[in-house]
Amino acid sequence: MVVRGIFRAVIMGPPGSGKGTVSGRISKSFGLKHISSGDILRSNINAKTELGLLLKSSIDRGQLVPDDVMSRLILTDLRAIERRSWLLDGFPRTVPQADFLDEVYSVHTVINLNVPFHTIKERLSSRWTHLPSGRVYNVDFNPPKVPGRDDVTGELLVQRDDDTPDTVTRRLKAYQTQTEPVLEYYRSKGVLETFSGTETNKIWPHVEAFLHKKLFVLNQKLL
Repeated sequence: MVVRGIFRAVIMGPPGSGKGTVSGRISKSFGLKHISSGDILRSNINAKTELGLLLKSSIDRGQLVPDDVMSRLILTDLRAIERRSWLLDGFPRTVPQADFLDEVYSVHTVINLNVPFHTIKERLSSRWTHLPSGRVYNVDFNPPKVPGRDDVTGELLVQRDDDTPDTVTRRLKAYQTQTEPVLEYYRSKGVLETFSGTETNKIWPHVEAFLHKKLFVLNQKLL
């Protein structure tokens, strides 16, 4: 479907809930520009910018990037695509970040992937990553074409330290504490849409149908 106006969306869900996969499908099917906070962080860290070194220091200590720093980073990317529809992935993660975004842009819809934590723990233990690009594979449902190798570069995949069982448990608890209040923030604004399930391929058709309906209504208003 072609979006006639500017459509702004946010995708949320705990780590390992399938946000990356669903975001890719949304971008391909609806033409939304996918803005990933993880990609932005990696870009700055890999470039070893002054900001990137500060970001790496925070991340290595297991700390969230400060709200004001993360917000400025995201805003820079959003202003570069001012006249395009976009999908934000990984931001906002806190209520202050959501407040910041709300002051600059109106968000039309927030897609929440509600996947049980026990399913996520099983997924992440089977997850392998190409660190330079951030591409993620799962040996159970999204395996690489060549075992242990990235599809694009052929380089070795690794299991990240934060995908170990103990770390996953801590990350999920942090998500509950820090990010679930953001869901309530958007629920109170009437823009939150939650999709529950254990398999991305079964959740996706519902997300797709919802967006078709949402964008149809938007397009009709612009006729």
